[in-house]
Amino acid sequence: MIDSHCHLEQKDYGKDRDEVIEECKKELKAVVTSCAHPKDFDLTMQIAEKHRNFVFASAGLHPEYIKELRENEKDGLLEKIKQNRKNIFAIGEIGLDYFWIKEKSWQEKQKELFAEMINFAKELKKPIVVHSRDAMEDTIKILEQEDANQVMLHLFGARQQMERVIGNGWLISIGPIIARSKNHKKIARDFPLERILLETDSPWFGSMEKGKPIRGTPLNIKIPAEKIAEEKKMPFEQVWKHCGKSAVKFFGLPINI
Repeated sequence: MIDSHCHLEQKDYGKDRDEVIEECKKELKAVVTSCAHPKDFDLTMQIAEKHRNFVFASAGLHPEYIKELRENEKDGLLEKIKQNRKNIFAIGEIGLDYFWIKEKSWQEKQKELFAEMINFAKELKKPIVVHSRDAMEDTIKILEQEDANQVMLHLFGARQQMERVIGNGWLISIGPIIARSKNHKKIARDFPLERILLETDSPWFGSMEKGKPIRGTPLNIKIPAEKIAEEKKMPFEQVWKHCGKSAVKFFGLPINI
């Protein structure tokens, strides 16, 4: 099985990152870790290099950071991505976030950056991993306007736009949030299995213990797999294998599954 979206560069893993990854190797085929900020790029690539053929990198500019992003930082990251294109398997996460960014002027800047990143991914012939929070209508509109086709909508939860997403041929990913979300369960039930990838978004979306959040890891990938199997009334192994094959195909991972 493959965790199609996590953040192994986060400081939550600072003390035991290699140990966590070694544990994941015992049960998973691969992990795709996402660099979402220029400051994290070098560490992301170091992790992928150290754990070659198990950890694969994606890289992009998270819309939440639009206010702090300087033009030279953006240009510097895009240049680094170009230089490392052989070892980067997707552009992302990129997209729109109206939950954290409320001001219309900054939302417009997000839209401009999103369109730029879509076309940057096309230039490099890479798929894109899309973040959309409280902004799905605008997200879909821009994806359609820019004729994006290799698309994974990360932690997709917009059931009202599901048919449009299916019609465009895009993929979605489902994470551990499905365990406590009726909406995500309904999406898992109704969305075609061949278009679903599994993710953890770890270190986030871990468990709770005595009211305190516990760090998530890619091993939590079993949670969405189990819930999807329940909703679709099919064997866990079928979901496990099918979603893994879809991840290999979407990212173009050089592994057998």
